[in-house]
Amino acid sequence: MTTHAPRTAHSVTLPTSLDEAVAALTAMPAAVPVAGGTDLMAAVNKGRLRPAGLVGLGRINELRGWQYQDGHALLGAGLTHARMGRPDFAALIPALAAAARAAGPPQIRNAGTLGGNVVTAAPTGDSLPVLAALEADLVVAGPAGGREVPVSHLLAGREMLQPGELVAFVRVPLLHAPQVFLKATGRTGPGRALASVAVVLDPARRAVRCAVGAIAPMPLRPLEAEHWIASLVDWDGERGLTPEALVAFGEYVAAACVPDQPPAADGEAPPPLPPAVLQLRRTVSVLARRALGRALS
Repeated sequence: MTTHAPRTAHSVTLPTSLDEAVAALTAMPAAVPVAGGTDLMAAVNKGRLRPAGLVGLGRINELRGWQYQDGHALLGAGLTHARMGRPDFAALIPALAAAARAAGPPQIRNAGTLGGNVVTAAPTGDSLPVLAALEADLVVAGPAGGREVPVSHLLAGREMLQPGELVAFVRVPLLHAPQVFLKATGRTGPGRALASVAVVLDPARRAVRCAVGAIAPMPLRPLEAEHWIASLVDWDGERGLTPEALVAFGEYVAAACVPDQPPAADGEAPPPLPPAVLQLRRTVSVLARRALGRALS
């Protein structure tokens, strides 16, 4: 029996500036931009992706750091998980740093990038619920210039990248308030999330924002649960909540994100939830409760 190795890219371009990268992608519409390549190479090795060319972004220094801009952090898409996990970054955006530290073993954290996590948009991407809870924006560079896209639009597939475009930066508000990321993996140590939760406090808007990852194709925002719990927080005081309120919040989030089965056509009560669904609901409930408790402590 004859076996065939996966076809590899015909050409590799290594630009040293963002303008050069856009020009290369414009000249080769079928090429794929690549930074760490952790997700891309897995797709190539499994035969799911056969790019006609690659545009490597690893030599573009402006994509590997961050800067401050009008109360926001402008994060380069080439920031690695390892870099985001360091204490100086954690002081700025704690939940994103926690997600980066939980992204996997050292070889994945050293190679994988923020931009790759966003563009791949895998349901288990650890940064995605954090960016959703922070209501981050993507700065997209392309032949027509730059434009901003809410990260939620890209993850929902409503705003796909055009030919020649790439995600250059992620614009994140600096809230200077507690934020927490937690995930359940089903095994000891960093691994693929079964469920994850990000909780962000926004005292200026007297808001609690929550996003649940890994259980759906995109992060889920339980907006009613957010509004309800924010109304109970004493924003001018110690911000603490009773254990009963924390438990209720967890159950509210879980019910919103792991809903009941619809009733039968004849109007009868729906059948009991399968054990796996019940377990997932319990997991989400516990993660949400613990994340909010830590944010308020």
